[in-house]
Amino acid sequence: MNHPIVESCDAITLIAGGPCTRADLALARRRAPVIVAVDGGADRALALGAEPVAVIGDFDSLSEAARQRLGPARLHRIAEQETTDFDKALRSVAAPFVLALGVAGGRIDHELAVLNALVQHQAAGRAVPCLLIGVQDVIFAAPPELTLRLRVGDRLSLFPMGRVTGDSVGLRWPITGLNFAPDGRIGTSNTVTQAEVQLRFDAPNMLVMLPRARLDAALRALVPGFRLPRRSEAGIR
Repeated sequence: MNHPIVESCDAITLIAGGPCTRADLALARRRAPVIVAVDGGADRALALGAEPVAVIGDFDSLSEAARQRLGPARLHRIAEQETTDFDKALRSVAAPFVLALGVAGGRIDHELAVLNALVQHQAAGRAVPCLLIGVQDVIFAAPPELTLRLRVGDRLSLFPMGRVTGDSVGLRWPITGLNFAPDGRIGTSNTVTQAEVQLRFDAPNMLVMLPRARLDAALRALVPGFRLPRRSEAGIR
């Protein structure tokens, strides 16, 4: 990756142009206070009362009103058309982790492109964990080994974006010895059977999907030393 456009000691909330509510923003911003917008996601951010420190994309969906309000210093246009705006933004930030909003619940082609970017980001060995926050789910690309502290009965879904095998401890239906592929076996709607779930994968092709309420559990597993800031620390009233 070239020198990042946004480099932050605090985590980043990345806002795209899909559905996003004030509750979504408050949830993400408490954990990731720095706001970066993906192209037309700047309009979404501004409508929710959030001023992005940067807007990244090819700007084919950014309104003129947003351009004028934010000014040229915060607009970072990447014109190439080989990658999506989400991918452009994700590879242009450096932070402890990224929470992505406005990437689920809208156009299916956009959602699939975001999921594709997640696993490509993982496969490239980029160090910034990225978690997508949807209406019901938290989604992230699985590292080679992962230990999650969850609740018995929680839903845990696995969806392969390429061929991958793995091992598991703590799931109702173990995945050990199974061959996963997007055109073959998938792993939706598994169930947690013990408080600690251990997963291991032989390729960077697996997406993990947890209930939205387990966002902090996912962050603790992916981000060493993560703790939920007190509301005063996060600047939330």
